[in-house]
Amino acid sequence: MVIRQAKRLFSLLFLGIPQVVLYAQAEPTLSPETKLPYPPSEVIREVIYNWPTQNRLAPGSDNWAITWAADDHQYAAWGDGGGFDGTDSEGRVSLGVARIEGDWFGHTAVNVWGGMNAANEAQFEGKSYGIISIKDTLYMWVSPYSGPDNYKEARLSYSADRGASWTQADWAFTQDEALVLPTILQFGKEYDGARDDYVYHYAIRLKDASDLKIQIPGEIDLIRVPQDHLLERDAYEFFAGLDSSGDPIWTADIEARKPVFEDANGVGWTVSVSYNAGLKRYLLITEHDESFAGNMGIFDAPEPWGPWTTVGYYNNWGGTEETFFWNFSNKWLSEDGLEFTLIYTGIGEHDSWHLVRGRFIPHE
Repeated sequence: MVIRQAKRLFSLLFLGIPQVVLYAQAEPTLSPETKLPYPPSEVIREVIYNWPTQNRLAPGSDNWAITWAADDHQYAAWGDGGGFDGTDSEGRVSLGVARIEGDWFGHTAVNVWGGMNAANEAQFEGKSYGIISIKDTLYMWVSPYSGPDNYKEARLSYSADRGASWTQADWAFTQDEALVLPTILQFGKEYDGARDDYVYHYAIRLKDASDLKIQIPGEIDLIRVPQDHLLERDAYEFFAGLDSSGDPIWTADIEARKPVFEDANGVGWTVSVSYNAGLKRYLLITEHDESFAGNMGIFDAPEPWGPWTTVGYYNNWGGTEETFFWNFSNKWLSEDGLEFTLIYTGIGEHDSWHLVRGRFIPHE
């Protein structure tokens, strides 16, 4: 078992520079004609990023959906690489799971299932953009293989031994249901702080299955299931709009579902959603207009079903045209919700584990 220590690029204290000075906004490069899908956030005024804290590990391994477990470690799923201590070819697996230990500036990482020097061999192929730890069990949505084959199904897998082995459910959401690549709403450690006894999932509404590309017009669906019934297909309910009081309507009929999020500019083929307890806001991140281009949108809402407002809407986020998937680490979030760590991935140089610290600037 090999452990790699993630090192800070340099010490802010050694430089003698207050940390706030190093923050710089990732400026959106949008044309004046760009129409935001939702009005600006009334809670978060802007987002700034501390680029000197940027850290890159696990070259050749992408995706990195992440969750915070009861053992106080985080577990993350990657695709098409050797994970930590591996490369694009060394230790390469289609799907692997790593354990992340420690703080954002000094964490260690262990490949627990698949990858270079892994503690356990991977049992099956696929990709995952949604993982969660609940009652000492890890759950992970798995879609098969790579490319547009990802759209063929979304099957839940679970691990009762913290990622050492995985069992797949005997059912799946299939491509003909147009519900693909689900993610899982993140709360605190081991789902602490959840709003109720349900687990919430968000999935892209498939419009074009020809490739991994922006789905236009963009729609995202919301699904819920009781925590104790995650492996039972019949227990899943789908968001079907709001009633006259503004409360969500739930249905067991997948054909009666209605999108919980829409963007005429399109949504990415992946999405991440987390709850920021300090700000009391749900944060959703996805792409728009073109995939693999750093076209990131961040949105917030008071409830898992909205109403959504726009926190940030970027082209070439961070000055790159390579990123496509971003998610917040709730373990590495400050108590007031303002300081965050964003984990992200992409293609080219960004085909790896990347993180950067940032700060939400609230409205006064």
